[in-house]
Amino acid sequence: MDNTRASGILLHPTSLPGRYGIGELGAEARAFLDFLVGAGQTRWQVLPLGPTGYGDSPYQSFSAFAGNPLLISTDRLLRDGLLTDADLDDLPAFPADTIDYGPVIAHKQTILRRAYDHAKERGREGSESAWDTPWLDDYALFMALKDRHEGAVWSAWEPALVAREPTALARARVELADEIGFYRFCQARFFADWGALKREANARGVAIVGDLPIFVAYDSVDVWANQGLFFLDGAARPTGVAGVPPDYFSETGQLWGNPLYRWDVMARDDYDWWVARLRTSLALFDLVRIDHFRGFAAYWEIPADEQTAINGRWVTGPGATFFDAVRAQLGDLPIIAEDLGLITDDVLALRDRFGLPGMKVLQFAPSDPGNPYLPHHYEPNCVVYTGTHDNDTTRGWWATASADERDFLARYLGQRPTGETIAWQLIRLALGSVAQTAIMPLQDLLELGSEARMNTPGTGGGNWAWRYDPALLTTVLQGRLKALTELYSRGPNLQPGG
Repeated sequence: MDNTRASGILLHPTSLPGRYGIGELGAEARAFLDFLVGAGQTRWQVLPLGPTGYGDSPYQSFSAFAGNPLLISTDRLLRDGLLTDADLDDLPAFPADTIDYGPVIAHKQTILRRAYDHAKERGREGSESAWDTPWLDDYALFMALKDRHEGAVWSAWEPALVAREPTALARARVELADEIGFYRFCQARFFADWGALKREANARGVAIVGDLPIFVAYDSVDVWANQGLFFLDGAARPTGVAGVPPDYFSETGQLWGNPLYRWDVMARDDYDWWVARLRTSLALFDLVRIDHFRGFAAYWEIPADEQTAINGRWVTGPGATFFDAVRAQLGDLPIIAEDLGLITDDVLALRDRFGLPGMKVLQFAPSDPGNPYLPHHYEPNCVVYTGTHDNDTTRGWWATASADERDFLARYLGQRPTGETIAWQLIRLALGSVAQTAIMPLQDLLELGSEARMNTPGTGGGNWAWRYDPALLTTVLQGRLKALTELYSRGPNLQPGG
């Protein structure tokens, strides 16, 4: 990162408003961009954009390269003549403040298939499906096969398909040609929508901060198509899985279930799969936060048959050799290192060797003057957050904060916060810090409580569903954020000494 002081808002596109049950990359995304620009913000941070599977988590995707079809703009399909008004006659009355994923997914699939059918009728599917990229063939085939197997995990398919025998794959490509065309069509539409939004954001001075999970989902094309890169047994099942030991979020740790990389095998071709993944991410985003950065130094390996993450062990990761190889192929990397949780000296050394900014979370700070998340300990090369997608909202956090935390924060701020003031007091603290970048979840700007929490780690349902009310993005709120942003030299053309 450069020396520019910046600030922005964390908002995943699924949380955008609109009548289609889930946020999309259309007019509502541009309205939010208008709000960002008017508030003097130069960063928009999102969560991973891949197609989601069980649990609807953006951190458990069917592909590390593909985009989420649920985000495709329905209105742009209408504008482009790939849908008619009649195609939306059966649009359900979706709730405005939350995502009911079951009905949303069912309806969006119907709409996208109608659009694909219209494209074929007009002879336009050729231009859509002609869009290509190296990972697309495997992804479209994988999704078509999942449909044929009613969503079953790939290791439960016919042995010839599990083993990716060339004859079986060739036969499937012929039999499922139309389904494959549909999934190619969806990817073309997603990348067209996202590309247009990103170009507009960049033209207006807003950089997009993306999110890249270090691990991939087991039930993904990434594992199916690259089985030799993962620790799998003879039945193609993981022998060990990823997670973290007991921590701030969970007394039994977090059992993520992701298969683990065979880093030694990846090293033989200079981490080609990872280089391709990062190259794709850097085309999607201007900056990339790598989730669970510490896994490059050492990762928590849990036997695949464990029910919690308690009984694991630390295993050394690829370390500097990985980043040396990647940098040699891609140049300097605009990466933010998610260095939260149990961080040891080797993790900090790896982060600092490559000059990567780490993360500071103010909700972790109120304990004692030596806490590293307090602003007086920051060095400029970091990104400060009031909270992340895994935290409660700041107002929700304050409602359950201990008396000691409240007393300490009152002494640190020089005034006693309340539920009505706490969110903006932490926003002011973040913006006024020496951190080069400050990011605030939209929920904190709106001073919302726990009802607006995005994710509760370690829980299997009820997450990723929050959507905001566009009426809350007022000019008063915009002006308030802009004034603080300019006060602390974070707005465009307001750098120190400028």
